[in-house]
Amino acid sequence: MRRGPVSAFLAVILIAAAYGAAADAAIFTNLGFSEDGRFLMFSQHGIERASGQAYAEIYTVDVPANQFVPSGVFRQRYPEPVSAGQTGHAALLTLLREAESVRSSRGISHFRQGRLVYLLLNNDEPRSEITFRDFVGGDSYHVRLTQESQGSGTDVQARFHIDLTRTSAAGRSHEYRIGLPDRFRDGVRSYRVRQAILTPDGNGMVFVVEMERPSDTGGISIRYMVETVRF
Repeated sequence: MRRGPVSAFLAVILIAAAYGAAADAAIFTNLGFSEDGRFLMFSQHGIERASGQAYAEIYTVDVPANQFVPSGVFRQRYPEPVSAGQTGHAALLTLLREAESVRSSRGISHFRQGRLVYLLLNNDEPRSEITFRDFVGGDSYHVRLTQESQGSGTDVQARFHIDLTRTSAAGRSHEYRIGLPDRFRDGVRSYRVRQAILTPDGNGMVFVVEMERPSDTGGISIRYMVETVRF
């Protein structure tokens, strides 16, 4: 189903609200692309449940390489007291000042958001295979998420990769394997694809992947990463 910007924004709020009561759930924010689609900046922020501290993390990604750019990762926790209902947004605004030099040097604009072509709503059941279409460009996409976990409790670890088939309006198909199939990440219980975003030039895609982690308080912790591909 095609959804407009307002629907997508409301969906993100609903996701965060639903998790917030029962989990330490980060909020993902797309901070923009460079004009050529090569670089993406994104963040996650929230209130850490165990410590009660606001935190923010900012990452800058080289989309074709599917890697962070040098000196492109910023993480900070803030000891300032927070009151009920706060989301840690102040932590993100504060950390953005530190990341400004990287943003400007890579030509990233917060207004350049790419095009959201897939969004998993909170009441939708996550699936290992999803299919969606870019109604602007005409291409269709089939995504298969393969994952495996081992261990239990806080000693759990999991790995995943994404197999993507991109089919043009003319019927030509190309296949891509995205991620690190052999890398187990400590403390991760499962993965799900939350968003798929086309780069501004339409020649790349970013998958926003949600990681579910067990927390020391007995609940769950939700964090985000991205996997990227250049067509």
